Amino acid sequence: MKTFRFFCALLCLGGCFAADLWSETSVRPGEMSNYLLRPSDLIQIQVFQEPDLNKEVRIEANGTIVLPLINRVKVGGISISEAQERIRYLYDKDYLVNPQVSVLVLEYKPREVDVLGQVNAPGPVEIPFDRELTLVEAISRAKGFTRLARRSSVQVTRINEDGEKEVFTINADKMMGEVDSKEYILKEGDSVYVPERLL
Repeated sequence: MKTFRFFCALLCLGGCFAADLWSETSVRPGEMSNYLLRPSDLIQIQVFQEPDLNKEVRIEANGTIVLPLINRVKVGGISISEAQERIRYLYDKDYLVNPQVSVLVLEYKPREVDVLGQVNAPGPVEIPFDRELTLVEAISRAKGFTRLARRSSVQVTRINEDGEKEVFTINADKMMGEVDSKEYILKEGDSVYVPERLL
């Protein structure tokens, strides 16, 4: 992992980007049963040998979906396997005998951070649904630093659980230059700003 991150750091230093590197290794939709379902995810529900109950539905803002017979079901915030069991239980309770239910995620709601300032492609960067996103990787996905970037003073702005703004200043130059340095993990909604160096 450290070697891989150091390789990404070298790409950032050269102003290159490695979006294709991660897209090749990303997990396809529906492959993670422990993924927590979120509002705006599009899911497919299938009940074995019950085609009238099969449905594609987008999770509403309150985390619920509406299904035939059992009506509104809360699935937001629980895993795919837990959603399957919840739907199976509701059908088994009043309508079917030992139903077999599968839930597949067709579209994941994107989680993003903003990478702004002295990078070659400023804008939103998506967090992979199946793993964390590091600061080094986010900058790499923004096509790396420009030649004017002040890499020693990268700022990360985050809204904490109390709704308060926190600003962290990170020496990305040092982080990328030391193989054993600790990775900085970004969270959904973070804003990364790379300032311009003083000439």
